[in-house]
Amino acid sequence: PVNATGFALHAAIHAARADAFSVMHLHNTPGIAVSAQRDGLLPASQHALRFYGQLAYHDYEGLAFSPAEGTRLVAALGEKPAMLLRNHGTLAVGRTVAEAYVLMATLIKACEIQIQAQAGSTPLALPCADIAAHTAEQLRDGGAIEGELEWP
Repeated sequence: PVNATGFALHAAIHAARADAFSVMHLHNTPGIAVSAQRDGLLPASQHALRFYGQLAYHDYEGLAFSPAEGTRLVAALGEKPAMLLRNHGTLAVGRTVAEAYVLMATLIKACEIQIQAQAGSTPLALPCADIAAHTAEQLRDGGAIEGELEWP
């Protein structure tokens, strides 16, 4: 048996993106918590900076995943490697299984860090946009496939 809703979500992305060899979608607590925040993922950590300017968002539409929602989700994702599905979970797309795994692990860690930093109830120290953009480019390593060193 196949989870029809889960299959539809993955199939929509695979059909739209030739580079989507692996699509990982999880319902993890820190990712859902950050997806529920109006401002989403903040550039509050080096882990979060990996996704600076490269994180998509898809608004919650309920439990049923229709072809129309698939079209909207794919449009929101565009060419980005990861997404927060509002009030729902996280999604990562990789050119390899290893890349999807490392992107997802990094996204979850970024969300965990944000939730813990916000628990201190003091304003967060965020880097300026220039530093955030520069760091993001460094972390993306010229488009190298992520996870090749971590996976083995």
